[in-house]
Amino acid sequence: MPTQPPPLVLDTLMKQALANLLSQALSTLVADGTLTEDPRVTPQIDHTRDPSHGDLATNLAMVLAKQARLPPRELALKLLAALPDNALIERTDIAGPGFINVFLTQASNTQVVADILAAGNHYGHSTIGQGRSVQVEFVSANPTGPLHVGHGRGAAIGDGLCRLLAATGWSVHREFYYNDAGQQISNLALSVQARVMGKTPEDADWPEDGYRGEYIVDVATAYANKETVSSSDRQITASGDPQNLTNMTAFAVAWLRREQDADLEAFAVRFDEYFLESSLYNSHDVDSAVERLSANGFTYEQGGALWLRSSEFGDDKDRVMRKSDGGYTYFVPDVAYHLSKWQRGFKRVINEQGADHHSTITRVRAGLQGLKEGIPKGWPEYVLHQMVTVMRDGAEVKLSKRAGSYVTLRDLIDWVGRDATRFFLSARAATSQLTFDIDLAKSQSNENPVYYIQYAHARICSVKNKAAGLGEGWQPEGGLAHVDQLTEPEALSLALAIGRFPDVVEGAAERLEPHEIANYLREVAAQFHSFYNALKLIDEAQPSRSLARLALAEATRQVLHNGLTLLGVSAPESM
Repeated sequence: MPTQPPPLVLDTLMKQALANLLSQALSTLVADGTLTEDPRVTPQIDHTRDPSHGDLATNLAMVLAKQARLPPRELALKLLAALPDNALIERTDIAGPGFINVFLTQASNTQVVADILAAGNHYGHSTIGQGRSVQVEFVSANPTGPLHVGHGRGAAIGDGLCRLLAATGWSVHREFYYNDAGQQISNLALSVQARVMGKTPEDADWPEDGYRGEYIVDVATAYANKETVSSSDRQITASGDPQNLTNMTAFAVAWLRREQDADLEAFAVRFDEYFLESSLYNSHDVDSAVERLSANGFTYEQGGALWLRSSEFGDDKDRVMRKSDGGYTYFVPDVAYHLSKWQRGFKRVINEQGADHHSTITRVRAGLQGLKEGIPKGWPEYVLHQMVTVMRDGAEVKLSKRAGSYVTLRDLIDWVGRDATRFFLSARAATSQLTFDIDLAKSQSNENPVYYIQYAHARICSVKNKAAGLGEGWQPEGGLAHVDQLTEPEALSLALAIGRFPDVVEGAAERLEPHEIANYLREVAAQFHSFYNALKLIDEAQPSRSLARLALAEATRQVLHNGLTLLGVSAPESM
């Protein structure tokens, strides 16, 4: 198969062909006086959600009704009457206030099989982004402990966003932002120091806000043994000195960053850049941002603190920037950090974060507007995910032996595997709370969506192998000359479903909702299982029809593979 897709996939070609027919009909209506002038509009054409309503639909008559001074349904009738003869449309109808539903000919629908086989792994991809850059920041967990399930959901959704954006033509930069200084890191170092000195969380002099998980024992042991640790962005050798808090802090951060790297690698998530909050202070970027806001007249002193006039930018009240003790509040370095993003050339930025960051959005955007840097309102974009509840045996799982007080991402991967973990964490809208059912994720049943989808892929591979055993002529590509024999309802429904994939990818990328891919794949798997159960895919007595079904099955396998890849989930050939 070619390594590059054709310039336009068939799905797009069918839409364009219908758009051309409608444009010709408009020209006819202008010529006969129904329309007084050329409307100069590009007809908007979408797939219908319900196959009983046709394959494609347009609201063109509703859009132009006012200009034509006609009721939308009447204009729709005139548009349909003016359509030129063609081999694309089987029939049409008018629904509701004036929607035009179009039923395509059987040949139009089944030709999608050839398009999918030609495009291969690129089917569903597009150039909508036109190579423009977009930065996606996600996970961004401080190195104070193992990644928890909330970080895991952010990793699954964030990585899915990156894959969707890349598939639609964007140049994606993946960034991980974290704090390697501050109170949390100080508590980490004090916890490690206590362990090095032989103390336990049960001792009276254990640090008040110290970390209690067993991983602290591992860090302390490695530090005492003067080990060297390397993570993706740092390397440090322990001195072994329990009084050297500076070295101990750097070592603990590097050790936990290495653990995060291992967890993310096991989760098949990568980053292009790791950005340190401390670098913003070392370069005086935080001070500089505050000075610019003051120079622009958006700050004032009150009660010994420095306030941001955030209410002038839509916040419900002004916010403290610098406390009376001289320390900055937590959103101030975020303003400096996002200014850095803008100055690095990222005109589009998407932050995937937990819903607990909701309160900072207005403040960060207010600070960015106050800088008068030309940053658009509403920049950056945010995708906020809700909490995850882990269930097993009908009860909530709250504790992890390793982390002490929460379930870790590594726990989930160890319990159910990477594929199920990734799928379940990204299979619901980010705005919905998620219940992760361990028992369901481990089950080999139709109720387990990832198993159901992967089994469809493996089943097709099994059919292909069986067909290949019959001889050289039993290859799916051989069925392309016979797709006109795909006449059964199950075959046509499956062809329609896989033909929607480019639209689904485009819509999911536009709305920043990877879960739409998961929902779509479940639908395709269901359509395939119905097709498989209703029809005999390999019948040596009907080689042409069997080859056509094999071609449709292979096109379905390709769509399942491409969709699972967008979710970071494998497409097994056997199960």
